[in-house]
Amino acid sequence: MESVTLLYIKLRKKEKDKNIRKYYIIGQDNMNVLLCSINTLKRLYDISAVEVGQHFYWQIGGFQVHAQVLITSWVVIAILLVSAILVVRNPQTIPTFGQNFFEYVLEFIRDVSKTQIGEEYGPWVPFIGTMFLFIFVSNWSGALLPWKIIQLPHGELAAPTNDINTTVALALLTSTAYFYAGLSKKGLAYFGKYIQPTPILLPINILEDFTKPLSLSFRLFGNILADELVVVVLVSLVPLVVPIPVMFLGLFTSGIQALIFATLAAAYIGESMEGHH
Repeated sequence: MESVTLLYIKLRKKEKDKNIRKYYIIGQDNMNVLLCSINTLKRLYDISAVEVGQHFYWQIGGFQVHAQVLITSWVVIAILLVSAILVVRNPQTIPTFGQNFFEYVLEFIRDVSKTQIGEEYGPWVPFIGTMFLFIFVSNWSGALLPWKIIQLPHGELAAPTNDINTTVALALLTSTAYFYAGLSKKGLAYFGKYIQPTPILLPINILEDFTKPLSLSFRLFGNILADELVVVVLVSLVPLVVPIPVMFLGLFTSGIQALIFATLAAAYIGESMEGHH
């Protein structure tokens, strides 16, 4: 009887030891899972701290502005001003190549303005021309000027139109221009267009005026950014011959985007002045 009791006690002890080891292993597994979860959360937290792009900022008063956009915009403006001054300061009876080129550009802008606005296009040629030339030179500057050799504390220099702030500013200027054109020609009667042809369309007509600057800004920004990204990816993958045709295609599309923006701006101004041609 005593031997049976001792055997029973030994069996219970072995079973207890097995349970202790089992619980220990389960506890270890749970601890490993917990540690893995903590490490995963830490990695996700680290990833969430990564910035998508960096910018070089200037603090002006209470405002924080993108310095790299201002720098490249000033370079583009300087190029346009210097070119215009050199050409017009001493016009020739027999025009030089530069004078011929600028006269051709002026005629082109006048044709675009007249086609879209009508006979009262004259006062709007400077505005349409400024938009076209600034966007055109800005787009080309991103492809032709070696901005990346200029080191900044943060971010990098690129075409001004590669930044959404620039394209939104240009679109808002266009919106202000066509509102001014309509109000100057029609007065308060300009707002009558919102209930034409029926007052039911009032919300849609108001929404249309908000979508115009959005479409202008995102179209220009998206196309220029996409073009630069494609070139960067191709250069990183195949650094020699392959990216060259894409870069030339980018120059062509950059010019087309400037023309589209200027044409739409003139069309919106002409639409707001409709009925007074």
